[in-house]
Amino acid sequence: MENVNKELKVSALENGTVLDHIPAENVYKALDILNLRGIDNQITIGINLNSKLYGRKGIIKIADRFFADDELNRLALIAPHATVNIIRNFKVVEKKQLSMPERIEGIARCMNPKCITNHQPVRTRFTVIDENGEISLLCHYCEKRSSIKSLF
Repeated sequence: MENVNKELKVSALENGTVLDHIPAENVYKALDILNLRGIDNQITIGINLNSKLYGRKGIIKIADRFFADDELNRLALIAPHATVNIIRNFKVVEKKQLSMPERIEGIARCMNPKCITNHQPVRTRFTVIDENGEISLLCHYCEKRSSIKSLF
């Protein structure tokens, strides 16, 4: 019987950013946090890929796009163990680990229906609270504390 390689390969990234080890269920949330929907760059998305560490994972490859650390660290809210690989000339030139941000702005909605951010054109602002690995956000305006899972 002929040995057939049935694995499809994704084209290599010449320059750009690879976000790896994203929980599979949070890949689309990662796209939103980084404002990647609707951009012109080539984006390759993998969901439910095998991972030795996590069982299933997601991966996002963005061609010709590089991010500031504060942009990337917002991903720690939904993917604290994600890794970031910076690619230049088809080679990984830098690997980054995410750090939990102290504050976030404009990427989550306050769960308090009476909060000013839900009635006025005010950009949301939250303080990130990490208590024994449980992440929650404290609204700057109404001081409502919400779990991260309810916000994304």
